[in-house]
Amino acid sequence: MSIKTYEIKTTADYGMELISYITLPESATDESSVPGILVAPEWWGVVEHPREVTERLAKAGFAAIAMDIYGEGKLTTDAAQANEWMTQMLEDQDKLMGRCRAILNDFADQLPVDGKRLGVVGYCFGGKIALDMAREGMPVKAVATFHGNPTPKQPAEKGKFTAKALIAHGRDDSMVSMQAIDGLKQELDNAGVDYTVDVYDDAKHGFTNPNADKRAEENGVDLGYNEKAANQSWDKMIDFMTANLK
Repeated sequence: MSIKTYEIKTTADYGMELISYITLPESATDESSVPGILVAPEWWGVVEHPREVTERLAKAGFAAIAMDIYGEGKLTTDAAQANEWMTQMLEDQDKLMGRCRAILNDFADQLPVDGKRLGVVGYCFGGKIALDMAREGMPVKAVATFHGNPTPKQPAEKGKFTAKALIAHGRDDSMVSMQAIDGLKQELDNAGVDYTVDVYDDAKHGFTNPNADKRAEENGVDLGYNEKAANQSWDKMIDFMTANLK
């Protein structure tokens, strides 16, 4: 299926320009809108992996946007640099959420996007962002995370976190423990959230990213790609988004 891609600039805090990447399926037109999915990338920024994710989502019939939350299209393959940028964003989470809200609003305003049928997919650092967008009560119906950081900006509240959630976690993830996932389950239970947690065997942090082994080697961090887990979790996410948004 052929898709259309373009960049969109969102002006956020203090005039910061966020350069996000949008993909649309051929079926999406100004007269015939399709559901939209926001993609919150790993800490590297809008590198090839989140771009590929949005393109795959467009081929599955969704409009999608890879969110530039760092601003100015900043991206890196260096873990120390990525960690520095991520830490800066985590020091002012209201600003981070403000950027996400601004991108969501601009994305929902695109004529081919049905702003009433929105979901978020998040990877690693982006998994936290996706969950926090739902915790903030942003108008999203479904949230899916892959090897995501579950630490909340503030705990989910009943009636505010209304999205359904799908959590894909690797059993061998040394960066996000099973205890952290248990804590997330408790938090979501307390808020009455409809969620599913899938734990994949032999899967490390970053298991969905085909570049994970290379990044691990370059940076001395414990990442790893697992093709089987990546494919299974992708198919479950597509089914989940289709059930909740289409």
